[in-house]
Amino acid sequence: MHDIWSPWHGCHKKSPGCLNCYMFYLDKIHKNKRSSNEVYRTTNFNYPLQRNRSGEYKIKSGEQIRVCMSSDFFVEEADKWREEAFDIMRKRKDVIFFILTKRPERVKDKLPKDILEFENIFFNVTCENQEMADERIPILFDLPFKHKGIMCAPFIGEVKIEKYLKTGKIEQVIVGGENYDGARVCNFDWVKVLHDECVKYNVRFCFIETGTKFLKDGKLYIIPNKDTQSLIAYKSNMNYEGEKIDFKLYDEFNNLLTSEELYTPFFRDKCHTCGSKMICNGCSICGKCNK
Repeated sequence: MHDIWSPWHGCHKKSPGCLNCYMFYLDKIHKNKRSSNEVYRTTNFNYPLQRNRSGEYKIKSGEQIRVCMSSDFFVEEADKWREEAFDIMRKRKDVIFFILTKRPERVKDKLPKDILEFENIFFNVTCENQEMADERIPILFDLPFKHKGIMCAPFIGEVKIEKYLKTGKIEQVIVGGENYDGARVCNFDWVKVLHDECVKYNVRFCFIETGTKFLKDGKLYIIPNKDTQSLIAYKSNMNYEGEKIDFKLYDEFNNLLTSEELYTPFFRDKCHTCGSKMICNGCSICGKCNK
C-alpha cells in the first residue's frame, strides 16, 4: 500500500488491544522467519525519500502516510533509529505523517528539540476501551504536537470522551472492530455514542470497519471479509466530516503549498462505499487491478 511507511517492524504486546494483534497474526500467516517480538529496521526505511524514474518523489505532496503500522513508533528498541526517522519527516514537510502509539508515556523525552516546528505530524493514541482512553488522552494533551487524534481500534469496549472533545484538542476519531484469530465483539451502540459526541463538537469521525464480530440491535454478525466490513461501516452513515483539519505543508524551499499544489486522490468505483475513504489517499494506480 502506498500510504504506509514501516521504518521498523516488530513490537511487544502492551495493553488489552494488543491481545490479538494483527501484526503477530499476519507474520504467522506469511511465515516470517523472525519473531514478531523482535524489533528490526526494515529495508524500506527511507521510503518517503524514494523517487521514481522521472526523479519525482513516489509519495506526493499532500499525501497522508501511516507510520509504523507493523510496530509502534515509540517502541523501546527503535530509540536508536527515531531521530533519523524524524529527519525524514523534516525533509518531507509536504507530506502528512500519521503516527499512532500505545506508548504516549515514552514520547515526551524522545522528541527532537524542534518538534514545535513540525506542522506535518498527525499524532494519535490508541483508545481501545475507556481505561486506555482515560490513561492516554491526558498524556496526549500534554504533548507538543499541533495535530492530535485518537483511534479506537480494536474497539473492544464502550468509550465516552465528551470531556476530552470539548477542549477542542482532538481533531479526529477513528473507530474499527477487531479482526483475525480471537476477534472480540464490536458493539454498534458504542460506535453511535462516539459518533454523537463527535458531531456535538464538530470533530471528524470515521468508522472504518465493523471487525469480524459485530453486534447490532442485539444480533451478532460474523463478518470475516474486510471489504464487507468496510461496506457495512460505510452504509451505517456514521462517518462525519467535522471541522476541516488544516495542515500547513511546505515545499523544499519552505514555501507554503496551496491546495492546488497538493496531491488529488484518485478513487475507483468501489472506493466510494469504503468506510476508510475519508482518511485514505485513494488508489495508487499500481496496475494490479488490471492483471
